[in-house]
Amino acid sequence: MNDTLPPAPSPHRPVRWLLPLAALAVLGAGGYAGYHYWQKQQSDQLAQAQTTAVQLKGLEATVEALRRDQRAASQRLQDAATTNRVLRDEMLGLSQRSALLEENLAKLADSANQGRQAVQRDEAELLLTQAAQRLAFADDVEGSRRLYALAATALADLPDSDGLNLRQALVQERNALDALGAGPRVQSLQRLDALGKALQGLPSQIAQTPADNTAKPWWQAALAPFVDITPSRLNGPLTSAERTTIDTALQLELTLARAAIERGDGSGRDAALNRIDLWAQRRWPDSPDLRAQRAELHALRTLPLQADNTVLGSTLQQLRTQTDRR
Repeated sequence: MNDTLPPAPSPHRPVRWLLPLAALAVLGAGGYAGYHYWQKQQSDQLAQAQTTAVQLKGLEATVEALRRDQRAASQRLQDAATTNRVLRDEMLGLSQRSALLEENLAKLADSANQGRQAVQRDEAELLLTQAAQRLAFADDVEGSRRLYALAATALADLPDSDGLNLRQALVQERNALDALGAGPRVQSLQRLDALGKALQGLPSQIAQTPADNTAKPWWQAALAPFVDITPSRLNGPLTSAERTTIDTALQLELTLARAAIERGDGSGRDAALNRIDLWAQRRWPDSPDLRAQRAELHALRTLPLQADNTVLGSTLQQLRTQTDRR
């Protein structure tokens, strides 16, 4: 019996087997990691492709929506352009109609203005005619002034080509009318009234002064204590009834003189004033006061009874001349 033991294994033999196994393990692990990475990369690429496809579809839908919006906008623009053309045509038509309306309105305004000016001319002519008639027939200076003021208002709106000369003539005529004062007839009536009051204040008898006695002849001075001799052709002694009759006649003649002055009757006024002069000499004795009133009677006979001014009536004449030229 062989009591020998097998040889002991070498300590380096297991290492030789472990190295290939370790290499295989490393390779397997690397391959698995690579495969896993490849799988993951494939899944990521697939997911990315799906996402890209979804985004592409979204973009296509957006582009299609934009195209639809563009087509709708183009259609709206075309409609707007058509509407603008229609509106432009309508505006042109409205402009032409507005021009025609303005032309017609201008013609109407011109016609209305001419009509208004014609009415103002007629009104001014009527007022000036009435003023001239008041002066000629009634010597109503105050009424004529009011009518001239109304005529000035009527002529104020006339254009300068026609109204300037009329307004200037009217101003001159109104100044001439103001210079008349109350009017010749009113002034004559005022002086006649003052004359009537002055006549009533004359004394019926005049006391003789010593100078009058010395001027008398000797036989009148001798008979003076017994009798008073006065010339009968001038002032005879008047009874109370005679004085009353003369006073009544004087009042009647004064009334007749007033009526003649008011109607502008110069001959009637002069006749009444002459009779007043005769009755005054019959009623009152000769005195300086009586002579002064007789001088006033003579002055009254010379006063005009109607305004005599060449300026008065000039505006009416110019207005009628312009009307005839039209």
